[in-house]
Amino acid sequence: MDKKYLINKSKYISLLLRHTPEKANLTLDKKGYVKVSDLLKAVGITKAELEEVVATNDKQRFAFDEDRGYHTFIRASQGHSKPVDLGYAEKEPPEVLYHGTSTNKKDLIFKDGLKKMKRQHVHLSLLHGTALNVGKRHGTPFIFSVDAVQMCKDGFKFYLSDNNVWLTDNVPPKYLFVV
Repeated sequence: MDKKYLINKSKYISLLLRHTPEKANLTLDKKGYVKVSDLLKAVGITKAELEEVVATNDKQRFAFDEDRGYHTFIRASQGHSKPVDLGYAEKEPPEVLYHGTSTNKKDLIFKDGLKKMKRQHVHLSLLHGTALNVGKRHGTPFIFSVDAVQMCKDGFKFYLSDNNVWLTDNVPPKYLFVV
């Protein structure tokens, strides 16, 4: 299948499942899932194309709900601006996590910390390289390291998404360091 076509469909699916399901007359259930059949109609793709989008998405942004039948429901793994219960269990984080942003945002982040803004969580990466790639999407990259162990000791909660993105509600400035 045409790679560019699938990338464009993937971006549109991400927009629908994370931010604007109403744009395509979709309704997320409380866990963020929609029926695959409804999504196929809304996006105008086949089930085989959707399965390829899910399998080849470099960030593994989508997950099928295997508990309710083979590829019957689908959702975004994280990044929602809509309130959904992702159902991720609290998990003890590794010692250090990373956050990629652009250099023009670093001073504000050092002052105010990392905030979830319109999303449900702040996204953190286990790997420096992953954070660097995220930062590049926003301009000249800047990488923060996060003292996740101390945050956890201080009562902050962490969750790990299905696609290995670490999630937390916010990161105050005192836990941020320059890589």
